[in-house]
Amino acid sequence: MTKIKEASTYNANKQIALQSCPVTYIMNKIGGHWKPIILYHLLSGNKRYSEIKKAMPHISEKMLIQHLKQLETDNLVIREARPVVPPFVTYSLTEGGREIETVINAMADWAFRDMERSGIIYTPVTP
Repeated sequence: MTKIKEASTYNANKQIALQSCPVTYIMNKIGGHWKPIILYHLLSGNKRYSEIKKAMPHISEKMLIQHLKQLETDNLVIREARPVVPPFVTYSLTEGGREIETVINAMADWAFRDMERSGIIYTPVTP
């Protein structure tokens, strides 16, 4: 993957969009396929890595680790590692992460309505 220079026009335009558009700002934080799903699973409480992975069987370990780190960097998720052997790591939502619950629930509500309009039968995946 090609790295974009920090001084590029693309990055300058991205910074302007982040500062002037709230939708761009939140999509930068929770956009993509996996981040909203990770946040959705953490809404029910603290989870260990293995619990998140089990709830999301189609995500690769690399992607899950990468997105958890990004969510932590964006102050939406807290990673708590206890100094024991074997390592005991839990993930939980920060206050800002918990505030996104209304956004995630609104997305889910819209999805259920749209699936019904489209004739799609909702069948949850069980790991």
